[in-house]
Amino acid sequence: MAPALTVSGVRKAYGPVQALRGVDLEVGTGEVFGLLGPNGAGKSTLVKIACGLVRASAGSVWICAEPAGSARAQASLGYLAELFRFPDWSSADELLALHQRLAGSAGGARERHELLELVELSDVSGRRVGAMSKGMQQRLGIAQALIGAPRLLLLDEPTSALDPAGRRTVRTLLERLRERGVSVLLNSHLLSEVELVCDRVAIIDHGLVVAAGSPTELSRPGGVEVETARGVRRYPDARRDDVPRIVRELVAAGEEVFQVGMLTSTLEDAYLEAVGRAPPATHDVPDEAVA
Repeated sequence: MAPALTVSGVRKAYGPVQALRGVDLEVGTGEVFGLLGPNGAGKSTLVKIACGLVRASAGSVWICAEPAGSARAQASLGYLAELFRFPDWSSADELLALHQRLAGSAGGARERHELLELVELSDVSGRRVGAMSKGMQQRLGIAQALIGAPRLLLLDEPTSALDPAGRRTVRTLLERLRERGVSVLLNSHLLSEVELVCDRVAIIDHGLVVAAGSPTELSRPGGVEVETARGVRRYPDARRDDVPRIVRELVAAGEEVFQVGMLTSTLEDAYLEAVGRAPPATHDVPDEAVA
């Protein structure tokens, strides 16, 4: 099966401004892929090109092996903008019926019910949008993006305005979509959310992919920290296998060892390093510590 999204050598210039300068990335089937980067990095431009709203200056974008912007590509694509707004007077069911007509979906009442059930809104299908909480409206937005059973879902900051409970609900929904084989490109500034839900991540800065990989791959080991009676000692080049030797040497030297912990950089550290905003940092990981 072809990848849900293939971006190859994409460039985009707005006059003298180079928004994208040769981006390559691929989103596989059933993969939740995080797109990170500072404001103005080119993320929104890339999403617009994938949606067929903007034409690339060079390179190509394919949605399920179809060129972006084509009718077949559009049929395989669902999209939820960051600043979407639905009519307050419309009910959830009415809104989905409208978008079914716009998308040419023949799913009817059954599709609407299944989507509302998926996003846990089936019991409020008749409620007006204006009477819904922000979290409910966000889930309704995801439901409308899923009309027509798209293989790829583009979500722009889907949890930015939600409280922790609302963000957890959306994360659970993304996991359900992954189980169904739906691919998701998640554009977000919330690195903690991306780290929890995404299989892989690409960090874009100044129109280029400056780092890519799984959150675990980007969060690399950063040494060993040992707490002794004389203070904290750090061994930046040490790894987990070095811990027994380090402890033996310290004890043999008369040191009292209270705790040993592995240090690792977080996704946030990797992000800041990749975009040149801060030097690499390391943090203690409690579950690696031994008394």
